[in-house]
Amino acid sequence: MRFDVVTLFPEMFSALTQWGVTGRACEQSLASVHLWNPRDFCSDARKTVDDRAYGGGPGMVMMAKPLEDTVAGIHVAHQAAGIKSGPVCLLAPQGEQFSQKMAADLLNVGNLSFVCGRYEAIDQRFVDRNVDLQLSIGDFVLSGGEIPAMAMMDAMMRLIPGALGDGESAAQDSFMNGLLDFPHYTRPEIYENLSVPDVLLGGHHAKIADWRRQKSLELTLRLRPDLIETARATGLLTQEDEQFLRSL
Repeated sequence: MRFDVVTLFPEMFSALTQWGVTGRACEQSLASVHLWNPRDFCSDARKTVDDRAYGGGPGMVMMAKPLEDTVAGIHVAHQAAGIKSGPVCLLAPQGEQFSQKMAADLLNVGNLSFVCGRYEAIDQRFVDRNVDLQLSIGDFVLSGGEIPAMAMMDAMMRLIPGALGDGESAAQDSFMNGLLDFPHYTRPEIYENLSVPDVLLGGHHAKIADWRRQKSLELTLRLRPDLIETARATGLLTQEDEQFLRSL
């Protein structure tokens, strides 16, 4: 899986490419991250990428041409490597909210390009001419698109077969089955007078599976009831699930 990222701050992405699960995925060539700075595509001595907004107002606006030339450079690199260019994704507050399902869907699409905005905004003409998807990680504003891009790539990389030490880990993550994850415990068996639930100590796999499913349902109903409604509407809840939910 190849990710191309347009950013004014390529150094930020070392947090993704050099550490943890995502770092190992890059080291093992399961994923690759290619960083593109629009300043490298500017022809003026000052490497100007922004200017004042027409119509006035606070803040600066990223110019269309440096960004468009950068995206064109990505396409050229893809052609030289003999690979297909995937969607160009802009990280923006008005974008569609990213989700676990979207992470899996985009992973299946193939190579992705992320455009990380900065300043007040991006010239709309660049967006209209070049952007296929606008994505957001929530209803709040950050200083730039780098952190959302890293969050999305992290979510996708951990779904690549071989990225995690245990292939079942991703399958048990929150949201993978439409619900929140169940509680987890490790040694010691008793910590500050709090014990691990007896069912997890008995070695009865069916009972453990039932307990985990019920705890997942209980936690989701308490913290994210909207997910219960979505799971119900999409047929992810069994009759046993519904019976348990009615008992709560």
